[in-house]
Order: sequence, then structure tokens, then C-alpha cells
Amino acid sequence: MPTFVAFLRAVNVGQRWVKMARLREHLASSGFTDVETHIQSGNVRVTTTLRSAARVEARLREVISEEFGFDVPVVVRTPTQLRRTAEQAEQASSPLGPDARRYVTFTTGGLSGPGRSALEAWDEDGERVVVLDPDVLLLLTKPAHQAKLTNARLERLTGATGTARDLKVVRALAEKWT
Repeated sequence: MPTFVAFLRAVNVGQRWVKMARLREHLASSGFTDVETHIQSGNVRVTTTLRSAARVEARLREVISEEFGFDVPVVVRTPTQLRRTAEQAEQASSPLGPDARRYVTFTTGGLSGPGRSALEAWDEDGERVVVLDPDVLLLLTKPAHQAKLTNARLERLTGATGTARDLKVVRALAEKWT
């Protein structure tokens, strides 16, 4: 059975709480196997009979949203895709210098041509973007909460749903689940 790594968007912020133990139990009772989570920010590994990433995203979104009472967008990657994205994000050259912090935004639905162009042209002070297709590497020389390229803005520019993780978390997941 295929294994997928799922990234839940906007959980454990505000009133959108998802306890990882409850999530694991619910996913297991909903037909997923080998369910594991990593930290509290919505990183989940599952095995399933479903083979399509789009179907896994849709099914996870459905069962998680029903259980917790609010919409939870989900982006999934295979372990191979996760490892490749982690390697690309690590190796990408930074126009902001070697000390720039790195954040990976996993996207679903693909980046449109105009959306990709808008990201590649992003030129905010202390912020640059490298498109890893289908994912995005955000390079920052300022705190993440001060960045102008938020998930909401990235979604408006590209039409893709996205959820960001610090590269340290992406590396840890790639080491743990690939």
C-alpha cells in the first residue's frame, strides 16, 4: 500500500485545535494505517489503499474536517517527493546570502504560469522565492511573521493551496519518513 506524508494547513492556531493523539486514532478508524504524527503543527504520515495524491488529499480533508468541526486543507507528498523537496530546498542558492532562513510551502493543485511568474518576480526587502515546483522555497532575512509573502498571499497569486514548514522540520520529516 502507498505511503503519503500529509501537511495540514492552519491547525493548532487560534480556535483550530487538532490534538495529534485524537487525529491518529481518528485516521486509523477511518481506514488509514501506519498513522504517525510529528510535532503539533499537522505533519502526518499514513498508508492507504488510495493511490492518487488528489484522492488522499480529499479523503484526509473530509475525515479530518468532519471530526474536528472546521475545514482543514491538506497537501500530500510521497516520501520520495518529500525527500526531493528537502534536498532541493537545502541546495538552492540564496540571493539573500547563506544565513537566510528557509521555509518550504507545500502546494496542491500546481502553480499556474502567471502564479509561478509572480513568485519568481517577488522582490520584497528581505524576501526571495525559489520555485521548486510544485513547492516553493521562501528565503527570509527577517522574522517569518514580518514576511509579506504569507500563505494567503501565495494562494491569491498562484491559485494553489499552500502550507509552510521551516526547512528544519522538512529535513526532520524527510529523515524520519523516507
